[in-house]
Amino acid sequence: MLTRNAMILFPYIQKEVISHGRAAELLGIHKMDLIALYSNLGLPYLNQSKEELANDVAVLKKLRSKSA
Repeated sequence: MLTRNAMILFPYIQKEVISHGRAAELLGIHKMDLIALYSNLGLPYLNQSKEELANDVAVLKKLRSKSA
């Protein structure tokens, strides 16, 4: 029942209608337990493409080089 209800809420989390924390509240569990449940089902906590990740890493490197 918990997994089914969590799966019902997952699209709303992906669309940023509700947060993981709010979904966990609705399910009556802790946020980290919900994240672990999704992880066990193969659903990512972070939804980021490889290109977005590469861009974020490039920005971080640029910021670090400026502060050095």
